[in-house]
Amino acid sequence: MTREDGMRIGDAAAAANLTPRALRYYEQQGLLVSRRTLSGHREYEKPDIRRLRTLRELLEAGLTIADVRSIAHLLDPMPFDPESRTGEPERCEVAEVSRRRLAELDDRIQRMTRLRDTLASRIADRFGELFEAPPCASGQDSDQAA
Repeated sequence: MTREDGMRIGDAAAAANLTPRALRYYEQQGLLVSRRTLSGHREYEKPDIRRLRTLRELLEAGLTIADVRSIAHLLDPMPFDPESRTGEPERCEVAEVSRRRLAELDDRIQRMTRLRDTLASRIADRFGELFEAPPCASGQDSDQAA
């Protein structure tokens, strides 16, 4: 492979909107395999960039590294054919991981909401009108919305 065929780590990271450190971490976690030049430099091609973008999107959406690792073998393009049901087991696996993660997030949201309500109540009980209640999660008062 010549230099023109692939990208070095800095260029690949920039193309995927990541850092070189993230690429090395994903490789360490088994989410990405880089090829090496004769001189030992990592080199990436277009399919690697697509995979990196997918990794970034999944992690930004709330999946964990462990979640992504469990479905990493499915990240490369695999079209779903509704006629033959090709890809159906993979779709089920992704759905299972996604449902589990969504349930965990829902649980965390409920716990954090209870914690916030408890704190707001204790502050109001202890300090009364000294402190104004923090704004709603929407970040807008009814006066600002008008």
